[in-house]
Amino acid sequence: MIQIYFYKKNFDAQKAERFFKERRVQAQMIDLSRVPMGRRELESVKARVGLDALIDKEGAAWKECPARFAAGEEAIFAALLENPKRLKLPIVRNGKLATVGYQPEEWEKWL
Repeated sequence: MIQIYFYKKNFDAQKAERFFKERRVQAQMIDLSRVPMGRRELESVKARVGLDALIDKEGAAWKECPARFAAGEEAIFAALLENPKRLKLPIVRNGKLATVGYQPEEWEKWL
């Protein structure tokens, strides 16, 4: 099953949901403000897309984050876990496959 991690009012998450609905593919919507992403889940996505792709570098939560100056990946990863608003969204998972942001070309390959 497709999982879409999002925050309300995230335009790309709304487009992702619509993408799968139009193709009649069931997708589980997971609101990160209610259900934070676990360490293992985020590690799985990181393994697929890389740490840099997970960071919403344009968002205020990241710009105000002291860990963005940290040298180590672990500090940055911990900062993303601590505040999911630092993540680039939506995160879309299909088993071991994952994407970050709006990526309909990649999702088409999954169908």
